[in-house]
Formats: sequence, C-alpha cells, structure tokens
Amino acid sequence: MESNQDCFARYIQILQEELRPAMGCTEPIAIAYAAAKARDVLGCLPDRMLVEVSGNIIKNVKSVIIPHTGGLRGIAAAAAVGAVAGDAAAELAVISQVTPKEVAETAQYLQKTPIDVHCAENGHIFDIAVTAWQGENNAYVRIADYHTNIVSIHRNGETLLEKTAETQENGLTDRRCLSVEGIVEFADHVELDAVKPTLERQIECNMAIAAEGLRGNYGANIGKTLLKNHEDSIDYKMRAWAAAGSDARMNGCELPVVINSGSGNQGITASVPVIVYARENENSHEELLRALCVSNLVTIHLKTGIGRLSAYCGAVSAGVGAGAGIAYLKGGGFEQIAHTVVNAVAVTSGIICDGAKASCAAKIAAAVDAGILGLTMYENGNEFFGGDGIVKKGVEKTIDTVGRLARIGMEQTDKEIIHLMMEV
Repeated sequence: MESNQDCFARYIQILQEELRPAMGCTEPIAIAYAAAKARDVLGCLPDRMLVEVSGNIIKNVKSVIIPHTGGLRGIAAAAAVGAVAGDAAAELAVISQVTPKEVAETAQYLQKTPIDVHCAENGHIFDIAVTAWQGENNAYVRIADYHTNIVSIHRNGETLLEKTAETQENGLTDRRCLSVEGIVEFADHVELDAVKPTLERQIECNMAIAAEGLRGNYGANIGKTLLKNHEDSIDYKMRAWAAAGSDARMNGCELPVVINSGSGNQGITASVPVIVYARENENSHEELLRALCVSNLVTIHLKTGIGRLSAYCGAVSAGVGAGAGIAYLKGGGFEQIAHTVVNAVAVTSGIICDGAKASCAAKIAAAVDAGILGLTMYENGNEFFGGDGIVKKGVEKTIDTVGRLARIGMEQTDKEIIHLMMEV
C-alpha cells in the first residue's frame, strides 16, 4: 500500500505537471509549438506547410483569436505565427515574445505561403502533425495526447525521435492515485513550500487576466454583464471574475494563464472563484493555498476520466473543483466536499463543448454557479442520491460515471458537433 509520503509526492508532481503557464487558447498554441519545432528541425523558415489535426483540434481552434497575430484565427494562422516567430523552447509560451514587427511578418507570410490543413482520422482525439518544406528539404513534427507531448520528429526521412503515441497519456504521473478523500488529506497536511510557487503563479496570472477582462472590451463581456448591478454580491463576483478571465483569453488578450488539465479556461475556473471568495472573507494566504490544492486536484481528478478533449465541457469539471475549494475555505472536510462534488456534477454534466470561443465565458459562469449551488445544497441539508439520474452512491463512483458519460457516451455527440461546426 502506498504511503502518505509517496502519495503526497505524486499529488505535488501532478500539480506541477498540470498547472503550467500558457498564452492564448492551448490548442492553437500547441499548433504554433509544433510549427516552431518543425522550423527548427528544418533549419529555416518553411516555404510551405501541411498541418494535420484531429477533429477536436479543429473544433478548438476554429473560432478563437490567437494572441500576437493582430486578431487572426484558425489553424493556418497558428502554424504561421509559430513558424515565423515562435520560440519552441518556451513550449506553451511559444508566442509570448512576438514583436509588433513579427506580427506584420506573420500576416505577410500567411498570404504568400501555402499552408494546407487536413483532418487526421487515426483514432487519436488529440493529434497535431506539421510537415514543413523548404525546397527539397522537409521536417515533420507530431504531437499526440497532450499539448507538449512530441512523439515524432523526422528530417528528410531520417527519424530523430519516435515514441509510441498511445491512447493513454504517457510521460505524466499516474492519476489513478487521486481520490477526493486523498485530495482533502493532502490539502490538510502538505508542506506548503512544495506547492507554493506553482499556486502563487496561478493566483498572480489568473487574477491579472480576470481583472483585464473586467477592464477591457472582450468578446461578449460576460464578466461585466454579470457584475453590473451586483457589485456587492459575492456569488456574482465569483462568477463574474472567472467569466471575465475567459472573456479576455478567448478574444486575444496577451496575458498568460496558468492552465489546468491542458486548458486555460479550466485553470481560470478552478482558481479565480476560490481566490475571490478567500479575499472577500479574509481567509489567510495559507488557507487559500490549501483550498487551491483542493480545487485544482478535484478538477484534475474529474478530467482524468473524461480526457483532454471531449464533447463534455471542461468548465463543468473546473466549476465543480471551484465549489470544492470554496467548501474547504468554509471549513468543510471530506464529507462536505464529496457532497458538493456529487451535487454539482448532477446539475451541469449536460453542457457540451463546441470549441473555444466567446461563449465559453458564459459556460464558466454556469459551471461556477453549479459548484456554489452544490455546496449550498449540502449546507441546507439537501443532496442528490445514488440513482438520481447518473448519480451513484459515493463520490468516486459518481466521478467514474461522469468520465464514462463524457468519454464513451458522448463520443458520437463529439463527432456531430464537429460536423455541425464545419458546415458553412
């Protein structure tokens, strides 16, 4: 049986792996990363490219604005900025240092350079392959399963790297150690120095972009809309600040976000409501950090069974995580948090993911609201019971059921969403 010390070490590794800074929506950023890497392998700027991506990548790149491109959208634009100005060594911050001159160069490159985009149908939900040519020379880079997992690199037919691209994520800490009970115990007892740098970076980045979303004019301005005439309501503030972060992120804001489970929207949703609640109620910084352990790890636990990309909206899992983190700030232990999780997933598990775009902010607001409602239900002696729809007896059985619903039950739904989004 694994000791607490070994288990805690795994939880720390999981937080470090999943809570990483990224600029812009992570799917176009992953394309830019692959293109930048292909350019480096080729040794020069390509004169043409082929980008092959899975349907879920198409879905999440189609409508979102890519930072540092002057408002461009789409797969070809993501590949272009990566090739022209990307720093592959920076991974998900690949286009964080693009200059105004390079923005103009990207637009010119996109106009004159053939960039073909094909849908890859090879069974991988997350798949990006970039082939870059300069004359007779070529380079090939493939990313599979998660955003920075390069599995193949070739140059002029020579294999420089080849890893098996399996359906299960490779190279990451095994998530099967996660449980709600274990997460609460970890939050109670972890030495904070081990997680503080990761969590404080999340606080700084995600609150900065949320504040920018409330200051600026981004997308549908869901955050501002929620907050209008409700400035004194803590429930509205939690929803509004989280939504505002997504408003900014989905609509070209160039501030970085600390992601969760590969998604900036999930990183914002899992953290910002918890931070807002802690500040409004004057919780200590230590209490906030421990609550963020809960919110982030509950989100990761739910997302593990669902997968990186799905027809199931990722904000739902993060909203549940936020509800769990707020429950912890209010002094809740395992029982309170477990009931919050079960109640919340029973409310919003039907929200679909139809790609990254402005309406994600509204879905985040609904997801946070469900997390708050799940907690409020428990505080008032109410709950959903095993047998109520997809709810099972026990939090872990319910989490497993949600994963099966999203991963297996919604597989055809995902395909139909992609077809609908591709219609003119």
